Amino acid sequence: MRPIPPKLRQELAGDEYYQICSRRDENCSGRITWEHAFTYAGRQINEKWAIIPLCENHHLGKLLNKKINHRIALARATKEDLKKYPKLKIYV
Repeated sequence: MRPIPPKLRQELAGDEYYQICSRRDENCSGRITWEHAFTYAGRQINEKWAIIPLCENHHLGKLLNKKINHRIALARATKEDLKKYPKLKIYV
């Protein structure tokens, strides 16, 4: 696990989006965690668009689904964000 830099962590903590599970449904349970949805060149991407909030059940439990997490993160990315990662493997 790659730690989130303090400046980015502070930005995420102040953003309401990161307080609720991005996959919220009847299966949500546990505290909110932040998942690095993508890795690139063997390292987790530490950018706001690539980190999504998930409850423990969707992040650390049996309901972890990287395809769904990729879709959520990609919906938040801009074309400029993605230009930085030309060989990004996307599973959707």
